[in-house]
Amino acid sequence: FMCKVDGKFQFSPISVNFLTEVTKVFFAMIMLIIESRKQKVGEKSLLSVSTFVQAARNNVLLAIPALLYAINNYLKFIMQLYFNPSTVKMLSNLKVLVIAVLLKFIMRRKFSIIQWEALGLLLIGISVNQLRSMPEGTKTFGLPVTAIAYIYTLIFVTVPSFASVYNEYALKSQFDTNIYLQNVFLYGYGAIFNLLGILGTVIVQGPESFDILRGHSRATFFLICNNAAQGILSSFFFKYADTILKKYSSTVATIFTGLASAAFLGHTLTINFLLGISIVFISMHQFFSPLAKVKDDKPAGTLELGDAQKHRSSDSSFVNMTAGAADDASHISDDRKPLLPI
Repeated sequence: FMCKVDGKFQFSPISVNFLTEVTKVFFAMIMLIIESRKQKVGEKSLLSVSTFVQAARNNVLLAIPALLYAINNYLKFIMQLYFNPSTVKMLSNLKVLVIAVLLKFIMRRKFSIIQWEALGLLLIGISVNQLRSMPEGTKTFGLPVTAIAYIYTLIFVTVPSFASVYNEYALKSQFDTNIYLQNVFLYGYGAIFNLLGILGTVIVQGPESFDILRGHSRATFFLICNNAAQGILSSFFFKYADTILKKYSSTVATIFTGLASAAFLGHTLTINFLLGISIVFISMHQFFSPLAKVKDDKPAGTLELGDAQKHRSSDSSFVNMTAGAADDASHISDDRKPLLPI
């Protein structure tokens, strides 16, 4: 939002996304080199050509979420043209409901009645926040701005939800592959798709649009680093934890986004926002409450590493709110330690 000039972006959002993916690829490569130096004698090198070829074949499914993320990352900029940052963050919480439905039908995840009610509360909280969030009568492209914004919002919610669920499936289906090696392919695919987007803009707008650094500022380079860090952390959630835990945890950032928006951009924290975020936090607490856990829940099929043994003690915890999600994240064998404390 701070990168805008007179309500518009002076740079190509695709160029920011391309540089973000390239940054993540470099980070994954550096970490892969560090990991290879820690390998024991006799282990197959992570940097060997055969390892890369085999991993490339086994992780080709990562191209699908990479494409969906490329679309979603572009929409993030478009959404900033219609909503303020805190509203965009609140709207992104709608993904939790979509992800829950996808997990139920695609990965056969089970949810209790209390958890579905919590997701209903989430929708209510977002709806409260959205009341009178946009000026009435404003139009763009000849249509009411609300209609255009709702179309973008629909895509903004559904596309990354599919990407997140499919990304979790792809990463966990090849659990034995080093996560940094998987990230090389995931972010590499993302860089390729964004590069194709840049080439498309060159065809439409002319050769001058190929200058990917045109219009960039300190704010955009900070944005690139921030988005890269966010993407890298997300991959660990998808592989070692749970998609819903990742999305619900990100709702905590909503309140900080609102406060930062008010402090740095002068946006007013309305009563709608305060009530909405309160309902969202109640929903989050209810969803991950131990009382909301599905009774006699079994691992959701072979899709989620059915051959892995559950090794969780009764007194371990991650924060009471995440206890329910932590059970869904126990797809790790005894000789592996999960990323998140449990």
